[in-house]
Amino acid sequence: MNCKNCNITLSENSDYCNACGGKVIRNRLNFKNLFEHISETFFNYDNKLLRTIIDLFKKPEAVIVSYIEGVRKRYVNPISFFGVALTLSGLYVLALNKFFPEIMDFSAITPKGQEEMQQRNMSFLQEYQSIVMMLYVPIYALIAKLTFIGLKKFNYTEMVVVFMYIQAQISVVSAAIVIIGAFFGITYGVMSLFLLPLMILYSAYCLQRIYRLSLKHLLLRGLLFIFILMLFFIALSIGMFVIMYLNGDFQQMIETQKAAQGV
Repeated sequence: MNCKNCNITLSENSDYCNACGGKVIRNRLNFKNLFEHISETFFNYDNKLLRTIIDLFKKPEAVIVSYIEGVRKRYVNPISFFGVALTLSGLYVLALNKFFPEIMDFSAITPKGQEEMQQRNMSFLQEYQSIVMMLYVPIYALIAKLTFIGLKKFNYTEMVVVFMYIQAQISVVSAAIVIIGAFFGITYGVMSLFLLPLMILYSAYCLQRIYRLSLKHLLLRGLLFIFILMLFFIALSIGMFVIMYLNGDFQQMIETQKAAQGV
């Protein structure tokens, strides 16, 4: 018997190729093993997925640091886990817009007169949600690398892996919380007020565990991280302001706000 991937000779009882690692396929393709193959290839949809989610809460260093150090079979790898998160995020936004459109209301946290602009921003974020999520990872990794300068535990690529796990975990759990909240009529805008601090605390918790920081050290590094993140968002806001000014959106927003205030 030969390996169908690299054509090397295998023994009849081999389950995997000892040269390329490919799995020996003996059965004909049907819907059952096709689904199993897709699940294994893209989602690792087995007990490893649940174990990954649970251990990212209980002991995130066991999942993240283990992968960085070479453990590949115990947990779902970061790319597959991030893919699961992207899929679930897309599905839950679709479900909210389809079955709970009233939930996508940000009027409670939006200044008067800026509701239309906020709605446009949210529509943009929903449309390009996957791209935005993917952009967060390298940006947060870079900020963390600057924040933890002097602690040469992880290089930039490894920090990308760290935040792929963190961002994916946050997205999966947030999707579940928002869907549950939708059944109780809690708007996405109100929910975001509670989710944001929880996201920050969870990220800090993961970084504390993987770097083994004391509380004092974590607070100092956390403040530095927030400071650098604020500088980034200020620069981003300035860029958005310039774009809005050039295309006339800023003037339209001012006029809408004046009209709402009766000026």
